[in-house]
Amino acid sequence: MATVELRFSALPEHVRTARLVAAAVARRAGVDEAVLDEVRLAVGEACSRAVGLHQSSGISAPVKVALIEEEKQFSIEVGDEAPHAVPAGAPGAGQDGDAETEEDEMGLAVISGLVDDVEVTTGQDGGRIRMTWPTTPPAAALL
Repeated sequence: MATVELRFSALPEHVRTARLVAAAVARRAGVDEAVLDEVRLAVGEACSRAVGLHQSSGISAPVKVALIEEEKQFSIEVGDEAPHAVPAGAPGAGQDGDAETEEDEMGLAVISGLVDDVEVTTGQDGGRIRMTWPTTPPAAALL
């Protein structure tokens, strides 16, 4: 299992770099060329979401991106350190942050529309979005 880790300051101008690195590593890992635009868009959305959460929470820690190449799949994990609100309807949920919650839900909906295999985990210590795509072995390995 090969892993590339990327950390960047929570600034919007670094999201483009994360997208480019993710697409390059995905291509090398064997993700289908037809899916690379979806990889770029999904990573951009996940990183933009993490940047926004860091900025709105005043967190100076970097956004973390892990690009993980496994035998038959390629995964990208985007992590933030922002405390996440209690889900609506749960005990202790207040009215504050409703606009942020709607924006967060919209971003997650976009990611879910782009990626078939998405796992989102959140908590008081931060959150993580894991997106996974199938890979195909290089043509030389098939011979």
